[in-house]
Amino acid sequence: MSQRLVPKGAEGRDLLRACWAGTGLFTAIAILTTAAPGAMAIPISVVSLALFAGGCGAMLWAFRRALLRSRYELIGVGGLYFLAGCAPRPVRLSMMSALAVEVVVALIAASVRPFTAAAFGILVPVYALGLSGAWGAGYGTFPPRPSGGTTSIYDDPSRNGDHV
Repeated sequence: MSQRLVPKGAEGRDLLRACWAGTGLFTAIAILTTAAPGAMAIPISVVSLALFAGGCGAMLWAFRRALLRSRYELIGVGGLYFLAGCAPRPVRLSMMSALAVEVVVALIAASVRPFTAAAFGILVPVYALGLSGAWGAGYGTFPPRPSGGTTSIYDDPSRNGDHV
C-alpha cells in the first residue's frame, strides 16, 4: 500500500491497511455493480453487509475500550471516532480519507443504479468509521481526567460545548 494511505512508522498500521483494503474492495465491487447490476447483486450485497458488520464490531470494541480508558482520560466522540485531536495528522487524514471515499462511492453507485443492490453500499461507511474508532480507542492520546473525579459539565471538554 502507498505510504500516503498507510503512513510509515504510524501506530496501528494493521487497522489502516484493513481500512484501505475494505475501501478498495468495496470501490471495485461498486464499479462493477454500476456496469452490471444484475450479475453483481449478490457480490455487492455480501461485501457491503460484511463490511457493515465488521464496522459495527469495531465500533462496539472501540466503545468498550473507550469506556475502560475514560476512567483516567477525557474521551469525546469526536476524538474517538473522528480522531479529532487524538491522532497524528497523517493517520487522521488516512482514516478520514477512507471514510470519504466510502461515502462518495456509495452515494454515486446508489445514484447511478437506484433501486438495485447497489443501495447496500450505503452501509459501508460504518466500516471506516468503526476502524477509526478502533484506532482511536487503541492508540489515540486523550487528556487526563482531573484528579478527584469531580468535573463539572462546564469544564468537561468531552461534552463539546453541550451544557444541557
